[in-house]
Amino acid sequence: MFGLMMCEDSISKIQRRTEIIMGLKKLPSHIREVLKLDDKIRSLAQELYQQKSLLVMGRGYNYATCLEGALKVKELTYMHSEGILAGELKHGPLAMVDKSMPIVMFVMNDELKQKTMNALSQVTTRGGRPIIICNEGDEELLNSGLRVIEIPQAVDALQGILTVIPMQLLSFHIAVLKGFDVDCPRNLAKSVTVE
Repeated sequence: MFGLMMCEDSISKIQRRTEIIMGLKKLPSHIREVLKLDDKIRSLAQELYQQKSLLVMGRGYNYATCLEGALKVKELTYMHSEGILAGELKHGPLAMVDKSMPIVMFVMNDELKQKTMNALSQVTTRGGRPIIICNEGDEELLNSGLRVIEIPQAVDALQGILTVIPMQLLSFHIAVLKGFDVDCPRNLAKSVTVE
């Protein structure tokens, strides 16, 4: 909000500012739509909860979402999880991809979609069967034969708020299936008390 207020007097940024403000107004209804996916995500958790690792991949704004999603998986499920920049696959992470490695990929309708689709192709060529989190109505991904979780399209700067929710729900359900206390993860504090 502070950034929006600071650019208020810049004529060149009026359109972008308005786009973000309108996106913020739609955010509560979009979040409710994503939360309706809980049953679908719970069934994915059933498939994943006995796995040892999970790779989470994306690009652009979604890279931060990958890191946050992987962290949530680690915190709640004690499962090894790694957020990976999809553009860096050939620098090591691709060696871990096979038909048994669980993978979540964020493929949004943004300026990096084609590059992310290239990464998806690299993963599937090596036998990977990723779970795709994408925007609603993405026919290309819906017809891919892969498991897909559709979320509403939002302004690029706000999309991460929606894309992280499926990862939070997935982490929650995996932890519950493993019998862990999601309200009190081990070795974590609610606040930092030491330096």
